[in-house]
Amino acid sequence: MNTAVIFAGGTGKRMNTKSLPKQFLEVHGKPVIIYTLEEFERHPEIDQIILVCLESWIDYAKKLLLKFQIAKVVSVVPGGATGQESIFHGLDAAYHHMGDEKDIVLIHDGVRPMIDQETIGQCLACVREHGNAITTTPAIETIFVNGEAGRVGEIFNRSQCAMARAPQCFYLEDIYAAHLKAQAEHRGDFIDSAMLMQHYGAKLYMVDGPVENIKITTPTDFYLFRALLDAKENLQIVGF
Repeated sequence: MNTAVIFAGGTGKRMNTKSLPKQFLEVHGKPVIIYTLEEFERHPEIDQIILVCLESWIDYAKKLLLKFQIAKVVSVVPGGATGQESIFHGLDAAYHHMGDEKDIVLIHDGVRPMIDQETIGQCLACVREHGNAITTTPAIETIFVNGEAGRVGEIFNRSQCAMARAPQCFYLEDIYAAHLKAQAEHRGDFIDSAMLMQHYGAKLYMVDGPVENIKITTPTDFYLFRALLDAKENLQIVGF
């Protein structure tokens, strides 16, 4: 069984919205989170979806699922105090819907709506071959470590760097066990699932994802997403 755990627990502080969290902002009459969910809903290899949501917005999210006919969501669970805790809540729900030890889980940001069918399929294939899959894109800017007193630290060769995106995919029993180890060690500071799994000894494998698979965090990201949608629609109209 292949499960998508969609994390939509952010409050959108950097988006400067005063009413709706960023995942519920609408573009052309459809919330961002629905664009994301639809890609996993349509994929023939995704069997079920777990949605992790701000607890106070769960009822609202369920109404959206009905309105936009998202049928593969089997559970909507509340987020936690941190991203790591919120992801575990989703994994825990997936674990209780688990079929066997070969179940695959794809962990994805609800505010990455430009994920595509091909990348989802490639991630699943990579997990079957290597045991995990981390979606990436090439680094296109110079990357360096922050030094002391405002100085530039070590500069990396960007041709040898990549940026981790989502989905990040694993066998469910592996990522679930890693989270339990982190809890036993009182470790709640992992920035994402890739960092957590690497800490506990996993050799991680990359899947090249689309550059447009951006995370909508700021107003600029929101307007870029809308522009990308419009460009995609225009290409369809002219037959490309």
